[in-house]
Amino acid sequence: MLIWWLKALLVLVGIEHIGIAVLEMRGAPAKQASVFGMPLAFVKQPHAQIALANQGIYNLMLGASMLVSAFTMTNLAFVTVATILLIFLLVVGVYGAVTVTRRIYLVQVLPAVVGLVLVLLNLMA
Repeated sequence: MLIWWLKALLVLVGIEHIGIAVLEMRGAPAKQASVFGMPLAFVKQPHAQIALANQGIYNLMLGASMLVSAFTMTNLAFVTVATILLIFLLVVGVYGAVTVTRRIYLVQVLPAVVGLVLVLLNLMA
Protein backbone atom coordinates (compact mmCIF):
# COMPACT_ATOMS: atom_id res chain seq x y z
CA MET A 1 0.00 0.00 0.00
CA LEU A 2 2.88 2.39 0.70
CA ILE A 3 4.05 2.04 -2.88
CA TRP A 4 0.84 3.75 -4.05
CA TRP A 5 1.55 6.71 -1.77
CA LEU A 6 5.05 6.86 -3.20
CA LYS A 7 3.68 6.78 -6.75
CA ALA A 8 1.18 9.53 -5.91
CA LEU A 9 3.97 11.66 -4.45
CA LEU A 10 6.15 11.14 -7.52
CA VAL A 11 3.28 12.09 -9.82
CA LEU A 12 2.65 15.31 -7.87
CA VAL A 13 6.33 16.24 -7.70
CA GLY A 14 6.75 15.33 -11.38
CA ILE A 15 3.92 17.65 -12.36
CA GLU A 16 5.40 20.36 -10.14
CA HIS A 17 8.78 20.07 -11.89
CA ILE A 18 7.21 20.19 -15.32
CA GLY A 19 5.47 23.40 -14.22
CA ILE A 20 8.77 24.82 -12.98
CA ALA A 21 10.36 23.88 -16.30
CA VAL A 22 7.64 25.68 -18.27
CA LEU A 23 8.18 28.77 -16.14
CA GLU A 24 11.95 28.60 -16.60
CA MET A 25 11.78 27.94 -20.34
CA ARG A 26 8.75 29.96 -21.46
CA GLY A 27 7.70 32.19 -18.56
CA ALA A 28 7.45 35.94 -18.75
CA PRO A 29 10.60 37.57 -17.35
CA ALA A 30 8.57 39.47 -14.73
CA LYS A 31 7.09 36.19 -13.45
CA GLN A 32 10.48 34.47 -13.51
CA ALA A 33 12.05 37.32 -11.55
CA SER A 34 9.26 37.22 -8.98
CA VAL A 35 9.22 33.45 -8.48
CA PHE A 36 12.98 32.97 -8.47
CA GLY A 37 13.80 36.11 -6.49
CA MET A 38 16.00 37.65 -9.17
CA PRO A 39 16.21 41.24 -10.39
CA LEU A 40 14.02 41.78 -13.45
CA ALA A 41 16.84 43.56 -15.31
CA PHE A 42 18.99 40.45 -14.88
CA VAL A 43 16.28 38.02 -15.95
CA LYS A 44 15.59 40.02 -19.12
CA GLN A 45 19.17 39.54 -20.34
CA PRO A 46 19.50 37.05 -23.21
CA HIS A 47 22.19 35.05 -21.40
CA ALA A 48 20.01 34.78 -18.28
CA GLN A 49 17.13 33.52 -20.43
CA ILE A 50 19.41 30.88 -21.95
CA ALA A 51 20.58 29.82 -18.47
CA LEU A 52 16.99 29.60 -17.22
CA ALA A 53 15.97 27.54 -20.25
CA ASN A 54 18.93 25.22 -19.68
CA GLN A 55 17.89 24.79 -16.05
CA GLY A 56 14.33 24.25 -17.26
CA ILE A 57 15.23 21.30 -19.42
CA TYR A 58 16.71 19.57 -16.37
CA ASN A 59 13.51 20.14 -14.41
CA LEU A 60 11.46 18.97 -17.39
CA MET A 61 13.40 15.73 -17.66
CA LEU A 62 13.29 15.16 -13.88
CA GLY A 63 9.53 15.66 -13.86
CA ALA A 64 9.05 13.45 -16.91
CA SER A 65 11.23 10.74 -15.36
CA MET A 66 9.10 10.79 -12.22
CA LEU A 67 5.87 10.51 -14.20
CA VAL A 68 7.15 7.76 -16.49
CA SER A 69 8.48 5.70 -13.59
CA ALA A 70 5.25 6.08 -11.63
CA PHE A 71 3.11 4.92 -14.55
CA THR A 72 5.30 2.25 -16.12
CA MET A 73 7.27 0.56 -13.34
CA THR A 74 6.22 -1.76 -10.58
CA ASN A 75 7.54 -2.98 -7.26
CA LEU A 76 11.31 -3.19 -6.83
CA ALA A 77 12.17 -1.49 -10.13
CA PHE A 78 9.92 1.44 -9.26
CA VAL A 79 11.24 1.73 -5.70
CA THR A 80 14.83 1.70 -7.00
CA VAL A 81 14.21 4.38 -9.63
CA ALA A 82 12.11 6.44 -7.19
CA THR A 83 14.92 6.31 -4.64
CA ILE A 84 17.46 7.53 -7.19
CA LEU A 85 15.18 10.36 -8.35
CA LEU A 86 14.36 11.39 -4.77
CA ILE A 87 18.03 11.44 -3.74
CA PHE A 88 18.74 13.57 -6.82
CA LEU A 89 15.88 15.88 -5.85
CA LEU A 90 17.14 16.09 -2.26
CA VAL A 91 20.70 17.01 -3.26
CA VAL A 92 19.62 19.54 -5.89
CA GLY A 93 17.00 20.96 -3.53
CA VAL A 94 19.45 21.49 -0.68
CA TYR A 95 21.90 23.18 -3.04
CA GLY A 96 19.16 25.41 -4.43
CA ALA A 97 17.87 26.28 -0.96
CA VAL A 98 21.36 27.29 0.15
CA THR A 99 22.25 29.25 -2.99
CA VAL A 100 18.92 30.68 -4.23
CA THR A 101 16.05 30.76 -1.74
CA ARG A 102 15.10 28.87 1.39
CA ARG A 103 11.63 28.34 -0.07
CA ILE A 104 13.15 25.46 -2.04
CA TYR A 105 13.35 23.50 1.23
CA LEU A 106 9.55 23.39 1.20
CA VAL A 107 9.07 22.91 -2.54
CA GLN A 108 11.78 20.33 -3.29
CA VAL A 109 13.50 19.06 -0.17
CA LEU A 110 10.41 18.28 1.91
CA PRO A 111 8.76 16.14 -0.81
CA ALA A 112 12.07 14.32 -1.33
CA VAL A 113 12.38 13.57 2.38
CA VAL A 114 8.75 12.39 2.57
CA GLY A 115 9.34 10.16 -0.46
CA LEU A 116 12.51 8.69 1.01
CA VAL A 117 10.67 7.97 4.27
CA LEU A 118 8.00 6.16 2.24
CA VAL A 119 10.74 4.16 0.52
CA LEU A 120 12.20 3.15 3.88
CA LEU A 121 8.80 2.25 5.27
CA ASN A 122 8.08 0.20 2.14
CA LEU A 123 11.38 -1.66 2.50
CA MET A 124 10.69 -2.40 6.19
CA ALA A 125 7.18 -3.69 5.52
